[in-house]
Parts: sequence; C-alpha cells; structure tokens
Amino acid sequence: MAVGIDIGSKSIKIVELARDGKGWRLKSSGVVGYRGIAPEYAKDEKDLAVISEALKKLYKEAKINSKDVNISLPEHSVYTRRIKFPPLTDSEIASAVKWEAEQYIPIPLSESILQHQVIERHDNTSPPYVSVLLVAVLREIAERYAKVIEMAKLNLLAVETELMSASRSLATEEFPVMIVDLGAKSTDIAISKNGQLYFTRSLQTAGEALTRAIVQTLGIDEVQAEEYKKTYGMVGSQLEGKIKSALEPVVRMVAEEMRKAMSYYQTSEQGESPKSIILTGGTAAMPEIAAVLTKILAVEVIVGNPFSKVFVAPEAVNALSGYAPLYSIAVGLAMRG
Repeated sequence: MAVGIDIGSKSIKIVELARDGKGWRLKSSGVVGYRGIAPEYAKDEKDLAVISEALKKLYKEAKINSKDVNISLPEHSVYTRRIKFPPLTDSEIASAVKWEAEQYIPIPLSESILQHQVIERHDNTSPPYVSVLLVAVLREIAERYAKVIEMAKLNLLAVETELMSASRSLATEEFPVMIVDLGAKSTDIAISKNGQLYFTRSLQTAGEALTRAIVQTLGIDEVQAEEYKKTYGMVGSQLEGKIKSALEPVVRMVAEEMRKAMSYYQTSEQGESPKSIILTGGTAAMPEIAAVLTKILAVEVIVGNPFSKVFVAPEAVNALSGYAPLYSIAVGLAMRG
C-alpha cells in the first residue's frame, strides 16, 4: 500500500493505493478543508498543529490504513531548473552540481536541500550534452512539512515537488504535454515528456485572483463571488455574461503565460510543442475553462483525470466525479510507491 498526502493552502487531499498486478487500485481517498496557514508560512508549532489535527481527522474519516506516506512541497516554494552539462558520468555530475547550482538557485545553498536528476543524455548531438534537473528548497520549509507528518504520528517516506507528482498521475509518455495546476493561490505550469519534467513555472495568479475579479466587478462579497465562479465560470449565457466578462482578463493573463512556456520549451529543446494541455487543481473544475483556453491557445485543453491509470471500483466512480482534479498530486504521490 502507498499513501500520498497533498497539503494545499486551504485543504488536504489524501489517496491510498494498493498494488494490482502491474498497476494500481484505489483503496481510499478523501479531502478536508482547514482554517489556518500553510506550513511554509507557519510561525510556530501551533500553526502546524492546526494542519496535523486536520490530517488526523481526514485519516480517520477516509479509513486510511498505512502510516507510510509521501508528501509534496508547494511549487511556489521550490526552485526547479534544468541545466546542461558536458557528457560527464553520473558521479562527475553529482560533484559538479553544487557548483553549477550557485548560478541558478536564488537562495543560499547552505540553507537549502538540493537534489538533482539526470533527465537524458544527448550523445549524438554536436556538441554532446547531458540534461539535468536541479531542485532546491529552503531546509526550514521542508522541515515544517515533515513536522506536520511527525505531529500526525505518520512515517514520512519521500518528499517531492507538486508538479513531479501531478506529472506522474496525468502525463502520457508518447509526446510532450503541458500540465497546468490551477490552485487557490498559485497556477503551476509544467511541460513533461517521457515522465520527466522539462519546464516548470509558478504564477501567483490563480483561483483567489478570479474570485477577487468578480468581487471588484459586481461589488458583491467574497462568499457570493466564489459561488458564482464555481457555478457559472466562463459560461457566457449565464447572468448576462457578467461572470465570464469579469473572469476573462485573468484567464487571458494565465493563457499568455502558458503560451510563453510552450514557446520557451520549443526554443530551448528544439522539439515539438505540447500536443495537449491538461488542467488540474480545484479551479480546473470551473465551467467552460478548458473550452475557453482551447479557443485562446488553439491547442486542445482538457481537464485531467488522475485516476485514469488507477482501477476505481464502480461504486466509487460517481463519488469522485467532479472532484477528480483535486487529487492529481495525491494520486501521483501514492503512485511513487
């Protein structure tokens, strides 16, 4: 059994998977909201206790069995960079990484956790090179997330970035895809190919910015604006198109960043552009968002189903319907094993 825990800015998502031959079977899942601040902003253990108590409650309600868990770190707190090395051996790359990292990582390496992964080797190019993914996070942020797990009396097995997890549950291996995680506080963009991340970007424009746009345009309170966003989204035929009109400038801003990411990937990798864009996260459930982005970008945009690689019992399918985009990171973490 494997458990993935996604601690978001407003909610915690959990998924437990069991091995089913060569694949996975959904054993249990659940989500719970919490009133507090995310671990990266926590000032003391009291702040972390709010999250650990919510996690304990979720564990009980979702009937999760295994205490061994994998967690993710928020993309806006992580620095991910792809760099090129000459055709060195793995051990030579490991030695060279920390020196190269100083040029690419804008936080003190002495206060950080730094990891790297060889993506692929290009031996037949001129000149030949090795593509390496660098990931760095401030040690104190990683330790806060680990502390939440410890306070919930769970056993932490592995930590990775949110986009690594989402890529595992959503991406195909045949061609490059763009994954866009539309959360509450940030929009995280990744381009994935053959199960590897080639590009990541985090924007501080997301679900809350969309809600604020409705508040400012219609002069209503945040609770009502949130409800309008979830109910009508980008549907132009509802409420005289006022909700769509309020949201459109923000959506176009996000679309432009997606376009820039595709252009950068094409230029830097000299490869084919992503054939499709997969939306995930809570805001991905907003009505007509995929259709509007498809029209703006002229690329197929779909709402991802993180359970597409997992067997789900028929009786659980309806219960998950409409909530699937929330679980992409937790499913990916559980699939790590």
